[in-house]
Amino acid sequence: MSIVPAPGAPCGIFVRVTKAKARTEPKSPASPGRIAALRERLTQLYEGSGPAGYHFRYGLLAFDLITIVFIVATSFIPRDPMVETFDVLFGIVILADFSARLFISNRRWRDLMHPATLADIAAIISFLAPIVGEGAGFLRILRTLRLLRSYRLLAQLRADSRFFRRYEEVIFAVANITVFIFVMTAVVYETQHAGNNQVANYADALYFTVTALTTTGFGDITLPGTTGRLISVVIMIFGVTLFFNLARALISPNKVRFACPDCGLQRHDADAVHCKACGKTLNIPDEGLA
Repeated sequence: MSIVPAPGAPCGIFVRVTKAKARTEPKSPASPGRIAALRERLTQLYEGSGPAGYHFRYGLLAFDLITIVFIVATSFIPRDPMVETFDVLFGIVILADFSARLFISNRRWRDLMHPATLADIAAIISFLAPIVGEGAGFLRILRTLRLLRSYRLLAQLRADSRFFRRYEEVIFAVANITVFIFVMTAVVYETQHAGNNQVANYADALYFTVTALTTTGFGDITLPGTTGRLISVVIMIFGVTLFFNLARALISPNKVRFACPDCGLQRHDADAVHCKACGKTLNIPDEGLA
């Protein structure tokens, strides 16, 4: 509102002129700018090198480990309302994580069809709709294995933990065989508990999986039928392979990670003076410890 002289009026006479307020269109809550900012923020958390992404990825790894402990622990106890409540809470968090990773992906269809992504979908369904079957929740352990193989997280662990740098191969061998054992335990339980009275709970399924993996074969628990025999064959073939990989990682001498200036070979003996691939003289940092 402003005060101006009235046209043709004597001096000193004014009239009030009210200016109409400019109409502004309400901003869309999901404008392209906000979506781009959200995607950028999530990308920094999942893939960035800043402090926020650093702590977020460690938090995500801790959540995955807690989820696995919850799955394993509740597999041996009866279902009750408290367990169902935690199922839903875990499922919501996993669904949010799954949606965020898919949202920032540049290859969504390819990532969506990745086996680990399909395992996440099975775990989400299992948590949010437990009637589908608790066994699918064991596939959630695959998420931790994939997270451990993330380039960013690997770089963090190598930089932060001398123990991880020294025993990286052993850690991955243990993770691989652990994932295999619990996934196959879930498969044994889900396929046998309805018609095989020898497999009454997850403890029985875990016992059979370990005895088959080690080829001990006590014979007190068997899987009848063609399906049962095929499952046993898969456990023995792949399980023994993973077990030998673990033994090799434990027996073989520790390697250090140091890029050769010439050929780029990453792993060398701890006391290596020359690169085994090209003969380049190395200068591997040594902390002076035996």
